[in-house]
Amino acid sequence: QVQLVESGGGLVQPGGSLRLSCAVSGRTFSNYAMSWFRQAPGKEREFVAGISDSGGRILYADSVKGRFTISRDNTKNTLYLQMNSLKPEDTAVYYCAVPSGSGTYYGIKTDAYDYWGQGTQVTVSS
Repeated sequence: QVQLVESGGGLVQPGGSLRLSCAVSGRTFSNYAMSWFRQAPGKEREFVAGISDSGGRILYADSVKGRFTISRDNTKNTLYLQMNSLKPEDTAVYYCAVPSGSGTYYGIKTDAYDYWGQGTQVTVSS
């Protein structure tokens, strides 16, 4: 059974930083692309960043480009999201996700993912 467990969320002031982690078990992590999504209250879940299985290809949402960095450690079965220069509009629950099928997709379509973590809350406020 595939399990994804996010951690690292919390309360941070505007301009601050956080590093999210997503530990994956039950699947050969290095064979799959991975992505981060987020969902703010009253809004739809939106794509944040995606990374290929090797880490060689990365995609970011325009809203986080230049501020967030996605990475992975295939030896630790862990996905990361380094978030810098945080803004109040980054406040949301952040989720990691594993794509379905061949596992190569790391884009924006939420219905292309079949496993999700429970989410970790990020709140940016002074």
